Amino acid sequence: MEHENEKKPYPPLRNIEAFPIHHQGQTLICLHDPLGYVPTEITLSPAAFFIAACLDGNHTLRDIQLEFAREFQGALIPSEEIESIVNFLDEHGFLLNDRFQEIKSKIEKEFLQQKVRMPYHAGQSYSSARHELGAYLGSLFTREGGPGPLPAEQESPSVDIVGLIAPHIDFNRGALGYAYAYYKLYQSAKPNTVIIFGVSHNGGDTPYIMTRKHFSTPLGTLLTNQEYIDYVANRVSFDPFQSEIMHRMEHSIEFQVLMLNYLFGTDVKIVPILCGPIDEENVSSPIEIPYVKEFIDATTEYINESEERILVLSGADLAHVGRRFGDSFSITPTICENIRQRDYEDLQFAMEVAPEKFYSSVNKDFNKRRVCGLFSIYSLLKIIEGTAKKGELLYYGQAPDPIGGIVSFASLAFYR
Repeated sequence: MEHENEKKPYPPLRNIEAFPIHHQGQTLICLHDPLGYVPTEITLSPAAFFIAACLDGNHTLRDIQLEFAREFQGALIPSEEIESIVNFLDEHGFLLNDRFQEIKSKIEKEFLQQKVRMPYHAGQSYSSARHELGAYLGSLFTREGGPGPLPAEQESPSVDIVGLIAPHIDFNRGALGYAYAYYKLYQSAKPNTVIIFGVSHNGGDTPYIMTRKHFSTPLGTLLTNQEYIDYVANRVSFDPFQSEIMHRMEHSIEFQVLMLNYLFGTDVKIVPILCGPIDEENVSSPIEIPYVKEFIDATTEYINESEERILVLSGADLAHVGRRFGDSFSITPTICENIRQRDYEDLQFAMEVAPEKFYSSVNKDFNKRRVCGLFSIYSLLKIIEGTAKKGELLYYGQAPDPIGGIVSFASLAFYR
């Protein structure tokens, strides 16, 4: 009896992340949805994952059986087993089909209707319990090698900060980076508004992605500066809200909002902006891209015209190197030192508030270190280059990636 899918291709596997894990002496493949539409991770045997990898929208059941036989020394896999694996992927939302489109549409509709963005990573990356979270964030400052406890009350400003770079790596690995950045900020006068440039790790359709949503944390809710959002949105020729869904689970802004909330309570407004992908192929600098120039110019004009105290903040990490990120080599002390030297070379230009030199320095080797915060940091530098005299490196760190690799990050303050 001919099977229904012998001639009809299966729907394709979605663009998901796959990585090996070890469980009870076995190697399994874990599938993860980086967009967060499906919160549950699933595991497959290597053989089942091979079948999943065949799902490109063109392979039929018979095609997969032939591919499987070629890969596994002529082994025959029953139709029922392939069907079972495909159904398992379908039930969990990992196939690009009508079932997933329903899941996606429902989640996006719910998010876009919300007035407040809820803390996606609460209860996962940090505690969702207010008192426990407050104690944990306080402990970042008092860890070994840290700057020490924050004063009980903010003292008279000893510095005048107009820009800040802080990590967006998880709090445990980036603890001292967060501590030094926000300790220094606490020594400056409290800002009225913080313009936050995060990194859209999952892409987007425009260089900058805005949202009007206020940001909730377990410590309170920070309101967005609607005046700024209106000002900029009316002065750019693209729709900065087109990819707003990217804000739903992005951590690079959420972590900064949490730290600001811890420092200043809810008495500070924010402007959450994700830096999306840009087409760098035919330009030597992002400012040559019209959408980028429009946005930078509008933001700079708003800051210059405003009587408020405005801080520009970049939530950015630096290098991403190792097998976890696609390299074929393991991390060694020599590689770590080479990364440090190149990072410091780039950061020197950042401290000089020289955005074009910083951008060129990172890209002189085609950004082979995968500096994910490049565009975010560039945007900050471009906006403050007329007001900041100098930058100071507060902290530099490197943290291992649990799957194999290393991530570097730095904290910098820029003074008027």
